[in-house]
Amino acid sequence: MTVAAALTKNQSLVLDTLAASQTPLSAYAILDALRPEGLRAPLQVYRALEKLQERGLVHRIESLNAFVACGHPHCQETEMIAFAICERCGTVDEFAEEKVVEGLSLWAERHAFTIQKAAIEIRGICSDCSRPAA
Repeated sequence: MTVAAALTKNQSLVLDTLAASQTPLSAYAILDALRPEGLRAPLQVYRALEKLQERGLVHRIESLNAFVACGHPHCQETEMIAFAICERCGTVDEFAEEKVVEGLSLWAERHAFTIQKAAIEIRGICSDCSRPAA
């Protein structure tokens, strides 16, 4: 059974909406986009988001209080993921850089700290927004 086949209708709608978006979306923005599909209550969106997060298909960007579809195929295999957020256009690039994971793991080991999950958010200007206007 594929992952998509195991999703409920609401989960599929929410995931598809996030995957089609160029920027993170709040739960209410998702709800507004899905009203024509029959979603009427915020709880419908929040339940779908919760299940999608549990499966590693969606991430919450804490600083934006918004969500993105997972852009890293094996991120659920690591306890650390990072997001580069463009301050101009709002795009989010998801990545798992091995050196960052190693550095944080080393710090945790030295401080007897057990990392269960980590999401790093960095803000700046993406390459598209950095290009001079033609």
